Amino acid sequence: MYSELVSHRVTADDIRRRNPSAVILSGGPASVYADGAPRVDPAIFELGVPTLGICYGMQLMAQELGGRVDRTGLAEFGKAELAGARGRLFDGIPDALTVWMSHRDSVVAAPTGATVVAGSPSTPIAAFEDHARSLYGVQFHPEVVHTEHGQELLKNFLYEIAGASPAWTPAAVIEEQIERIRAQVGTDKVICGLSGGVDSSVAALLVYKAIGEQLTCVFVDHGMMRKDEAEQVVQTFGEHFHVPLVHVDAKDRFLEKLAGVTDPETKRKIIGEEFIRVFEVEAEKVGDAKWLVQGTLYSDVIESGGEDGVAETIKSHHNVGGLPDDMEMGLVEPLRMLFKDEVRRVGEELGMAERMVWRQPFPGPGLAIRIIGDVTADRLEALREADAILQEEVRRAGLYRELWQSFAVLPAIRSVGVQGDSRTYGYPIVIRAVTSDDAMTADWARLPYDLIELVSNRIVNEIPAVNRVVLDVTSKPPATIEWE
Repeated sequence: MYSELVSHRVTADDIRRRNPSAVILSGGPASVYADGAPRVDPAIFELGVPTLGICYGMQLMAQELGGRVDRTGLAEFGKAELAGARGRLFDGIPDALTVWMSHRDSVVAAPTGATVVAGSPSTPIAAFEDHARSLYGVQFHPEVVHTEHGQELLKNFLYEIAGASPAWTPAAVIEEQIERIRAQVGTDKVICGLSGGVDSSVAALLVYKAIGEQLTCVFVDHGMMRKDEAEQVVQTFGEHFHVPLVHVDAKDRFLEKLAGVTDPETKRKIIGEEFIRVFEVEAEKVGDAKWLVQGTLYSDVIESGGEDGVAETIKSHHNVGGLPDDMEMGLVEPLRMLFKDEVRRVGEELGMAERMVWRQPFPGPGLAIRIIGDVTADRLEALREADAILQEEVRRAGLYRELWQSFAVLPAIRSVGVQGDSRTYGYPIVIRAVTSDDAMTADWARLPYDLIELVSNRIVNEIPAVNRVVLDVTSKPPATIEWE
């Protein structure tokens, strides 16, 4: 269904003019007692519009309406067991279920007139309802895949309580974006920053569908792609989709800029700026292109600090937080308000091949942020080969589509080993595999032991620089999916 994302500074009058079916107050990293913490216009709660507070949104609602929020010393990050679930939000849902929590503060007294309808061992007030005023709150995150029946709870709120109806379709998104793209760029020439990943590929095809030959795709090979990936990108877009494509070999340029750089944020900023500089040079070659297309998703925007500077910066994305201030081109970001699962549906509607639509996410900075510490040609080659082995065996085991991401990480340490009766001092490789629906939260994947054993044996036997393989078993939160 159609939704609009607005700042917490929106007024009750603004919301009244929009005439929404429902309002959702999202979660966030702040404490309601912190200086400068996001607040809302309390008159919003008097509009009579069904309102659901999630995590921080629930706490803010409780505080504004006569309840109490405290830091109890019992934080919850990850899975929690909910019990006693009842009420309209939980209609048709079991009274005991596993949910995903991420909080330190807790509601310790529900708002005046509200009824507590669920709790967990650490959070006795995990959900409340005030049906008379159409106000609802949940401490857990129903929107993430790791919360059981989360989608059903959201449907109960939107369809049964708020009376909304689903109208979102990939075809409607494509039609709307084509109109917006044409209105934005007019007859100007446009270039697209193509990486070959799902996001930039869908963005490229969407813009090409809108403006045709006005678009030139620029594929910058920064030397940090996965094995054989650069060749696959050129073949797919140049030969299959027949999209105008410029292939720029910039391996040496990026390695030179990254030499000696170990801080992950600095790496991302450098890579983001170099991408833009390369694009500007190519823009001049194609005849004064005025616009740059990027496959920015809404999850990128959130993790880079949000639309209004409210969300905490978890890491800057090369196509959001890494943009230089003096960039000379305007941005076209047709996927900016979509999450990954929605982008895949749009890609299918555009006719993209299944293998490309369901390709696992790959960060714009590439292997540079999967190498902890200094990025060198030798370290890139070791990681590239290890990642290729992992991908090959995951596909062979039939697990590729079941995983959100599976990849290798090269830490900035070495360890002692024994190979061929000789002492070695080599790098470890970390295997990272997670399940998720939208990358906002993720759980570590329970890979079969025989698969882990096979991958480990191949890596240490086939890559001389590596003598140890370890498995990352951390969920998001508290970790991020990528290591940098």
